[in-house]
Amino acid sequence: MAAKHGLVGLTKVIGLELAEYGVTCNAISPGYVLTPLVEAQIPDTAKARGITEDEVKRDILLAAQPTKQFVTVEQVADTALFLCSDGAAQVTGTNISVDGGWTAH
Repeated sequence: MAAKHGLVGLTKVIGLELAEYGVTCNAISPGYVLTPLVEAQIPDTAKARGITEDEVKRDILLAAQPTKQFVTVEQVADTALFLCSDGAAQVTGTNISVDGGWTAH
């Protein structure tokens, strides 16, 4: 958690210090993304806790995401593409949460 906080802080500092030069700096903070790494952890977690893989997904991984859906790689990529576009020229020093509402709690 401290590392993420440090990166968000660094994003703010860079965003502020380089804004007048047209340089933007932002962070994207996704919720759970069903990557191969996460998928590989699900069976072990299920076995260790004596629950099904569906229960791991629903009750552990997605419990804090109000949408109850994994964020997709494409959704994170689309956010990055937006930040690289002219439409995001005035977006700097911020953290964009792509987390199905997790941070709205």
